[in-house]
Amino acid sequence: MSAAMDTESTYSGYSHYSGHSKKAHRQGRDRHKSPRSKDGSRSEKSVTIQTPPAEPLLGNDASRAEEGQDDNWGETTTAITGTSEHSISQEDIARISKDLEDSVGLDCKRYLGLTVAAVLGLLVFLTPIAFILLPQILWRDDLEPCGTVCEGLFISVAFKLLILLIGTWALFFRQPKADLPRVFVFRALLLVLIFLFVFSYWLFYGVRILDSKDTNYQGIVQYAVSLVDALLFIHYLAIVLLELRQLQPTFTVKVVRSTDGESRYYSLGHLSIQRAALVVLENYYRDFTVYNPALLTASKSRAAKHMAGLKVYNVDGPGNNASGQSRAMIAAAARRRDSSHNELYYEEADHERRVKKRRARLVVAVEEAFTHIKRLQAEEQQKAPGEMMDPREAAQAIFPSMARALQKYLRTTRQQQYHSMESILQHLSFCITNNMTPKAFLERYLNPGPTLQYDRDRWFSKQWTLVSEEAVTSGLQDGIVFVLKCLDFSLVVNVKKVPFIKLSEEFIDPKSHKFVLRLQSETSV
Repeated sequence: MSAAMDTESTYSGYSHYSGHSKKAHRQGRDRHKSPRSKDGSRSEKSVTIQTPPAEPLLGNDASRAEEGQDDNWGETTTAITGTSEHSISQEDIARISKDLEDSVGLDCKRYLGLTVAAVLGLLVFLTPIAFILLPQILWRDDLEPCGTVCEGLFISVAFKLLILLIGTWALFFRQPKADLPRVFVFRALLLVLIFLFVFSYWLFYGVRILDSKDTNYQGIVQYAVSLVDALLFIHYLAIVLLELRQLQPTFTVKVVRSTDGESRYYSLGHLSIQRAALVVLENYYRDFTVYNPALLTASKSRAAKHMAGLKVYNVDGPGNNASGQSRAMIAAAARRRDSSHNELYYEEADHERRVKKRRARLVVAVEEAFTHIKRLQAEEQQKAPGEMMDPREAAQAIFPSMARALQKYLRTTRQQQYHSMESILQHLSFCITNNMTPKAFLERYLNPGPTLQYDRDRWFSKQWTLVSEEAVTSGLQDGIVFVLKCLDFSLVVNVKKVPFIKLSEEFIDPKSHKFVLRLQSETSV
C-alpha cells in the first residue's frame, strides 16, 4: 500500500511536466513553421530524423532551442518528437528517399556477395564427393576392385572434409559487423583462387577421367584426396591473410573528435583504410565518452553575448575605401575592453561550485533512499511470501525521495537528455535486485560513461561516411589522414608508423664488480 502511495506521489510530482511538454509541442511547431535563416542554418527536424545534414548540427536554431527550453524533466525529448512527427520539408523527404535507395543497394550488394560465397562453398564440398561417385554411377562394371588402401582413403577424405567444414564455418560464417563501401580485397582474391582451383580440377577430371573412362578407381580416389589436401592448404592461407597478418602492431592511429577534441590512441596492424575505419568505430563506442552537444552551447552563447555587446559604426561613410583602417581601430579597441577571460573564469568556478553542491545533495539523498530499502527488506521478511514487493515496486517506492536531487544534478551537468525517468527506474530496480550499494547506483550518473552505456536510440549513428584521399581498399601508410563523418560530428584519424627500434647490447664483465677493502693496521688505541 505504501509503495502504491509513493508511486502516485511520483506521478503527481511529475504531472506538471505534461503542461510544459504540450507548450514545447506548440513552440516547436511554431518555430519550424518559420522560414530558414539566410546563413543556411538548419532547424532541429534534420537532427531528429537522423539523416546526414549539409550544415552543422549546432547551428543558430539549435542554440536558440537550448536557450528557450526550461529545466523540466523530459521536455527536450517531447519537443523533438513532436517536431519529427509534424514538421518535415521536401528536401528532407528527398534525402530520406536517397538514403533508402542507398541502403537497398548496400543490402543487394551484401546478399549478392553472400550468395556467391555460399554457392562456391557448396561446389567446393561437393566436388570431391562427385569425383568419387561419378565412376561408380557411369561405368561401375569396368572399374578395378577397390582394395584396402582405397577403402582407407575413403576415411581420410571423410575426416578431411569434416575438418574443412568446421574450419570454414569458424572463419567465414560470421555475423557481418558493418557494410563496407568496397569489397574486402583478400577475401575476393581467395574466392577467385578457389574458383580457378576447382575449375582446373574439374577440367582435368573431365578430360582425363570422364572421357577416357579410367578404370583405376584407386587413382581416382587419390585424385579426390589431393583436391581435399589442396583445399586445406588454401584454408590455411586464408587464416594467414585474414586473421594473422593484422595481429602484429605496425601503425599507431590518433583519433580526435572534431567537436570537443577528445582523443585516443590505438595500435593497428596491416589493414586497409576501410577496415581500419571499422576498427576505429568499434573502439570509439567503447572508449569515448558519449557525445553531449549541450556542453558546447555554453561557449557559443558566451561568444554570441560578447559579440552582441559590440556596435560597429561606419565613420568614413559608405563610399570611402578607408573601411579597413576603421575596422582595425575598432578591433583594437574591442581587444582593450575585452574581459571575457574573467567572465570565463568566474563562470567555470561558479559551475564547479554548483556541481559539487548538487552532487553532495544527490549522494545524501541516494544513501537515505537505500537505507529505506534495507528497512523495507527487513519488514518484508516478516510478511508472507505473497505480500513481498518485487524490485520494480521497491524502486518506484524510493524514487521520489531522490528524484529532485537527481534531476537538478543532471540538469547542472547537462546529462538530462541521456537519462529518462524510465531508464533510471530500470537501473534502480537492477541495483536493488543485485543488492548493489548507493555508490554503484550513482556511478552511471556522476561520471559520463562510454557511448555503449546509453540507449541505442540515443547514441547509435545509422550511417558513417568515410572520407579519404587514398583509395579505401589500399593499405595504411605513414602520414595518411582520413575522416569518419556522422550526423553530429566527425572523427579525424591520423596514421603514424611505429618507428624502427634498434637495440644494442653492452656486456658487463662480472669481475668489474669486485673490490678490495684495505684497513689500516694502526689504530688510535
